[in-house]
Amino acid sequence: MLTVGSTIVGAAALAAIVGPWLAPFDPSAQELPLRLAGPMRGHPFGLDELGRDILARVLTGARISFAVGLTVVSVSASVGTLVGAVAGYLGGAIDDVLSRVIDILMAFPGLLLAIALVAALGPSLANVLLALTAIGWVGYARLVRGQVLRAREFEYVQAARALGAGTSRVLWRHVVPTALPAVVVQATLGMAAAIIGEAALSFLGLGVQPPTPSWGSMLNGGRAHLLDAPHLTIVPGLAIALLVLGLNFVGDGLRDLTDPKQR
Repeated sequence: MLTVGSTIVGAAALAAIVGPWLAPFDPSAQELPLRLAGPMRGHPFGLDELGRDILARVLTGARISFAVGLTVVSVSASVGTLVGAVAGYLGGAIDDVLSRVIDILMAFPGLLLAIALVAALGPSLANVLLALTAIGWVGYARLVRGQVLRAREFEYVQAARALGAGTSRVLWRHVVPTALPAVVVQATLGMAAAIIGEAALSFLGLGVQPPTPSWGSMLNGGRAHLLDAPHLTIVPGLAIALLVLGLNFVGDGLRDLTDPKQR
């Protein structure tokens, strides 16, 4: 599963990087006489309702999806790890306050909260990143808190405290590293969720704005042509499904790899 997922994600990342060479067309260039044309020589995925090459737009959208996923995961994992580690290790009133904040945020459906934030701030890629990060760190915080509560009672952690190691050194040198394998697995699955979230917001017109292509906005644009030009929705839909499936395969494979019971 890990091999298959890594192959899918690696192929998607490579295609996104070398996109300008795979499809040497401007994703915004229009050929109106060929609008809604199906796959043909020079345009293997066909053209959209404005005569724009779908392959070029899908590859450009892949770069946006990877950028959103990596940015959201990096910021969310950093913030969530910090909050969860502090809450779990220090305990007491700090843990109570931070845990209540985490519980409150987790009580809201994540996508609905992101829609509300972007609708209030205005549609743009920056606001999409902000909204997805604002809801994304909570899962990491809860995960790390649970790992830290378990790890702080380990004998080598107690020995480090007995030898006079400070709170900061014990926490970041001996406790937090035990949670990193779980964080890596969560990050892989979180990247898939971030890509779906960006596509959903763009589908609703709250994400990446035209003429910049996004997989979600491409799906939205193809809704009116499901019968006469189904390739407008099939191609970006398959791109989203394959990349998310690959990321979930990677996450499941890493979880099995890091689980002592599997070994």
